Amino acid sequence: MSSQPITSAILLVGGFGTRLQPLTFSTPKPMLSVGGIPFTEHQIIKAREAGITEIVLATSFLAEVYEPYFGDGESFGIKISYAVEKVALGTGGAIAHAATRLKNSGPVVVFNGDVLSGHDLQRQMHLHLSKNSDVTLYLTEVPDARAYGVVEMDGSKIRTFNEKMENPPSKIINAGCYIFNRDIIESIPSGKVVSVERETFPDLLVQGKSLNGYIDNSYWLDIGTPSALLQATRDLISGEVQSAAFDALIATGDFEHRDDSLISKSATVSPDVELGGGTFVGHGAVIEPGVKLFGTFIGMQAAVGSQAELMDTFVADGSKIPGGFVASKQFFGYTSSISPITP
Repeated sequence: MSSQPITSAILLVGGFGTRLQPLTFSTPKPMLSVGGIPFTEHQIIKAREAGITEIVLATSFLAEVYEPYFGDGESFGIKISYAVEKVALGTGGAIAHAATRLKNSGPVVVFNGDVLSGHDLQRQMHLHLSKNSDVTLYLTEVPDARAYGVVEMDGSKIRTFNEKMENPPSKIINAGCYIFNRDIIESIPSGKVVSVERETFPDLLVQGKSLNGYIDNSYWLDIGTPSALLQATRDLISGEVQSAAFDALIATGDFEHRDDSLISKSATVSPDVELGGGTFVGHGAVIEPGVKLFGTFIGMQAAVGSQAELMDTFVADGSKIPGGFVASKQFFGYTSSISPITP
């Protein structure tokens, strides 16, 4: 077993979030609110709690949004730096580019920027070190694996890796968190578009490298769609999934639970408002009498007029919904002069 500790991480947050438009017109997907916190914060704190002391955010689309919020990481208890891709380099290219900013030695944890999980990162680290693995993938099982990278196993050893196929050979999928030894990262071509899923992992298997899988069937969710984003907030509020960042938010006392929803104490919510389905109401929002909210996100300083009914809907910061308005699965206030980029 290797004695070299794992203290470095890379967070891949350069995606365009096209499935989440219009939410991502002016906010990158990893900075959208999940349970009242930018999603990236959940992952940074998860890394810190597992013993990571430095993390590089691999950014591209709307890269300028991250540093004003996270800074150098001092207030989050972890060193944070930024690697900005002028041209999107794919998952492998992004990892190679971001790794040049790391200061520590030893293996590197790599997080996809769109997965909320309850998996035990420390156990994944232990498996990586105990097996002297070159790469260790976090894996989970799903009913339908066609939309994901699929592996075949022999014990903890990964024997095959196939990215998105119509007839997958198993239901065990790539769940979006990896541990790479440094020499493997250094072997990824620099400055080129490389996919670890389609190129690096299959190539490493051909080379006879040691790829292990840590299977964890606890909570896992790809937040890449509006419905999944709402589901993530719902599951945090209900306790279906745990997040140290969310726990810290609740500990501030700035929010209160009400009817399986989460309400800022600075919001004005009429006593007769009906709430449910993991609704979130942000700071300074005003919800007038007779309103019904189910599974809905209400941004900061937003206002919802009397007798309005909203289901599975997003209301942007500062937006106003007129009285009596009824909407389901809609987006209000998410407009921008920024044109979304298609990959």
